[in-house]
Amino acid sequence: MPGPRPASEADRATPPPRDSATDVVRWAAFSCLLVPVVLLGYGASLAGAVGTALGLAAVTGACRVLLRQSERGAARLAAEDRAPHRGRHHRTGTGSHRGGRHTGGDTPVA
Repeated sequence: MPGPRPASEADRATPPPRDSATDVVRWAAFSCLLVPVVLLGYGASLAGAVGTALGLAAVTGACRVLLRQSERGAARLAAEDRAPHRGRHHRTGTGSHRGGRHTGGDTPVA
């Protein structure tokens, strides 16, 4: 029976790309639950812990909205960078000329 073979490039599955905004929101939601529990453990009032939890939840929600908006803007900019630019007036081809006076042929003007 042969021993284990080394993994080739094709055998290694690439992990899916991680969504950093989702990770941030998950940690923030975890802290929204953890911080009030710690506050209650250290003797803070229930009203203070609930108020802190609500404040953290509001900040987390606002940050989530801003992160998503930023991601959409970055994706839009990346898509625009991949699209070919066609000039100021969207002219294409080699026959397009800029404005100005054209003399006949390639002869220099004396």
